[in-house]
Amino acid sequence: MLRKMVTLRRILHAKGDVMCTLVLLLLFCLLLYARQVVVSSGWDRPVWKLEVHSSTSSSRTLLETNRAKVGQESPGQYPSSSSEPHLPPCKPKSNSKAPQSKSKPQVKSKGKSKSRRKNAVPTKTPGRALPTMPPFDFEGYLRQKDNRNFKLLIDQPEKCHIGGAGGRIDKDSTSAPYMLIAVKSIAADFDKRQVVRRTWGKEGRFQNGVFIRTVFLLGVPRNQTALPLWDRLLTYESETFRDILLWDFEDTFFNLTLKETHFLTWVNNSCPDVKFIFKGDADVYVNIENILEMLQGQKPDEDLFVGDIIIHAKPIRRRSSKYYVPEFVYGGGLYPNYAGGGGFVMSGHTARRLSSACQQVELFPIDDVFLGMCLQRIDVKPSRHQGFRTFGIPRPSAAPHLQTFDPCFYRELMVVHSLSVPQIWLMWNLLHDPKLSCHNRTSATSRPFKWRGKMGQITEEETNYGEKQVFVTH
Repeated sequence: MLRKMVTLRRILHAKGDVMCTLVLLLLFCLLLYARQVVVSSGWDRPVWKLEVHSSTSSSRTLLETNRAKVGQESPGQYPSSSSEPHLPPCKPKSNSKAPQSKSKPQVKSKGKSKSRRKNAVPTKTPGRALPTMPPFDFEGYLRQKDNRNFKLLIDQPEKCHIGGAGGRIDKDSTSAPYMLIAVKSIAADFDKRQVVRRTWGKEGRFQNGVFIRTVFLLGVPRNQTALPLWDRLLTYESETFRDILLWDFEDTFFNLTLKETHFLTWVNNSCPDVKFIFKGDADVYVNIENILEMLQGQKPDEDLFVGDIIIHAKPIRRRSSKYYVPEFVYGGGLYPNYAGGGGFVMSGHTARRLSSACQQVELFPIDDVFLGMCLQRIDVKPSRHQGFRTFGIPRPSAAPHLQTFDPCFYRELMVVHSLSVPQIWLMWNLLHDPKLSCHNRTSATSRPFKWRGKMGQITEEETNYGEKQVFVTH
């Protein structure tokens, strides 16, 4: 009897296993059938990409602070920083003749589903980085890097004479300005230069009677057909504002190093007595009052270099990166300490020393790192200050819905990178609104935020970026 019961139980167990296997096979067949229905109905991945790209590109809000500056400095895409029409339209019918300058480098023929790839041209795949467009000729760069002296097409020889730029003569008209603001720009970015002129880059007399002057650093557009009569634009602009410096080299990302060397040479020749220099991008917001307060007590005839200092950064070897550098160009394991190019402050003494050192250091295609090499040559250690946010303001991870575009928060900073023209204009007016009150303060003050601590204490707060690809969000 027991033997019969054991045999019956085994049979029941076997039947249960068979039933489970059959159910799983049935479910698998249903999944395959559903997938076939989805694919045949046209819901493939490129179409979803186009829809997402269309929605995000049309919903850029004023509070978006993560715009990259690829259009301003990336090679081969010169005028795309401020000209939105360069974004390819998301219309499937016009894919056969998409924008010629961008479609060719992005579409790589691998033999499979060419029509699908054409539909995906207007967007960049989030998971896979696309190659540099067009691939930079590093070998040609090495062959031509000794050609480092270019003609100055538009000059401002009276910029550093107080009273000379505005046509007014002051008592101390022979003295140099207290601070010179130098802004990297491109010819097409007239709107960015205008907002800088009307906000944080405004020239004139500031607190304690110090004078500030501003210049914009430009090169010749690589794609001159994209901006007709660009030379006349800059000529008229220079005659009106007297703040344009234009050199005869192509204005590309890897030629920003030439802007660095030529600007330092210009300072050494035309503005040798300037006390301090702020150098940055046109898409930053700067609290000049905070910088002037920081410089109180600093000696202009001593070395000073302050910014968002990056240490232990490694060269990026990924070919798809904008900042890719092959080993035959730079074989070292780490870059020297350098400041984020969004904005930094240096003394006139350091600028004059850098002008000489940069003529002795071999040109390097990334200007921030090149300046770090020049600082290393003159044995100057750059100081990091927490008020310089050249990588933007991250949203709080605990409360991602909160706005980081808070004037009371920006009031305590010095340099904030990656802002659009409306954002800079809005932030300037918010911060200079007499009705602005910051409730998180112990007492309301009309003066700007005062940084506590000496410069020597700030230098210890350096950030080790290590494996982080710090250039990606620069």
